Amino acid sequence: MRRTPLLFAGLAGLVLALSPGLADARAGRGGSMGSRGSMTYSAPPSTGTAPYSAAPMQRSMTPYQQQSPAGGYNSYQGGRYQGGGMMRGMMGGLFLGGLFGLMMGHGFMGGGMGLFGLLGTMLQIFLVVALVRFLFRTFMGGRAPAMAGGPALFARGGMQGDAPASAPSGAPPSIPIGPQDYQQFEQLLKAIQAAWSAHDLNGLQAMATPEMVSYFAGQLSDQASRGVRNVVNDVALLSGDLSQAWAEQGRDYATVAMRFSMIDATWDAAGHLVDGSATEHVTATEIWTFVRTRGGQWILSAIQQAR
Repeated sequence: MRRTPLLFAGLAGLVLALSPGLADARAGRGGSMGSRGSMTYSAPPSTGTAPYSAAPMQRSMTPYQQQSPAGGYNSYQGGRYQGGGMMRGMMGGLFLGGLFGLMMGHGFMGGGMGLFGLLGTMLQIFLVVALVRFLFRTFMGGRAPAMAGGPALFARGGMQGDAPASAPSGAPPSIPIGPQDYQQFEQLLKAIQAAWSAHDLNGLQAMATPEMVSYFAGQLSDQASRGVRNVVNDVALLSGDLSQAWAEQGRDYATVAMRFSMIDATWDAAGHLVDGSATEHVTATEIWTFVRTRGGQWILSAIQQAR
């Protein structure tokens, strides 16, 4: 039992390593929410800015479709993401290994510390995965060119007016995205964060779908009930690239990955800093989906976190 404190300390460290930062309070509050039309429950194609694609939707008003057109996340049931892929294989392997050890008389994963041995093995694997992801994002993600101005920041993958060439089978038709579109995406990124900081719901209504505004309103109401205000300023787009762009039912959709820096601070009613920093920039990578009616202006319809 002397290993118990070490195990719990390791689990605590794992939680801190995998959980979002406490200052993750910007518009959307670091969650994945909104709608992407028929692609809502399909994983957006990965990009150079977001090589691991996007986290599944946690909140959406779009009814779940059993078979998404572009092939998506492993599965959703009742609005909840059912894990799969690497995690399912890893957990299944650990469990089967434990059963084999039990049948062979070595206890679950072997020895008298069978349960803690299992948890320790899982902890080590999770920590290795977290470390690899951290190192990849630190040394690879930071290579995105921080160019100045407009669509030049969206200069990866042969975009500059072209939709992705590899549209999945059965997906809606792709559409071209040009420099003016990229300028609007960058402007919306900054303007939405400014309206969020000012608690300006009228401003948000002009830049986002009613669904997204409802989520923002709930989050801002939560801030008010706790007597705090999150302020995001000095937002700068560092890099971005197009994940996919398509048309369906008279609307155009564009999903873009954006890496941006900002000052993200939360203050109480007395003007005291309670979270974040008033001087230090933090960096976030998110996948935003925009929608427009034909000939109209783009507005925000979904935010997803990069994995």
